[in-house]
Amino acid sequence: MLKIVIPPNEAFDETTNEFISFKGQTIQIEHSLVSLSKWESKWHKPFLSKGEKTTEETIDYVRCMTITQNVDPNVYKFVTSDNVKSIEAYIDERMTATTFNNPKQTINKSIITAEIIYYWMITFNIPFECQKWHLNRLLTLINVCSAKSQPPGKMNKKEIMSRNASLNAARKQALGTKG
Repeated sequence: MLKIVIPPNEAFDETTNEFISFKGQTIQIEHSLVSLSKWESKWHKPFLSKGEKTTEETIDYVRCMTITQNVDPNVYKFVTSDNVKSIEAYIDERMTATTFNNPKQTINKSIITAEIIYYWMITFNIPFECQKWHLNRLLTLINVCSAKSQPPGKMNKKEIMSRNASLNAARKQALGTKG
């Protein structure tokens, strides 16, 4: 969770031809599967894509991440560039100590939508309460589940020869033969 302080400000609203006076507000935001799902249901495109987002889409994601109740709707008009930098740093934060030595063990990040992540949660029996975790932490857990559920890798020639020798020795002893 991240607290963002939007300072007091005043601006001219061209749609209503009136000045808007904003007294400032502190909001709490959470980059989670819930906020991702809200944003994708409005914009009908994957949030985690490599494409750039418009300013409107970015500010709307801040609205979707907001967990503070009774927020002045004008608060999103006065998000500063420093606020955006803090939010981007928070979104990029790993939020876990887990690392992966083999990048091939991580999930495919081509096109990931909220429904794909929910599918992975169901597949790996991850409880739905985790949908409120920081999204990067949830994706790391999914990566761990995926890596741990993979069958063991192929054996090299030395391991195969050793295994075959021990199997042959066990068979010789069981059958009482010399080979």
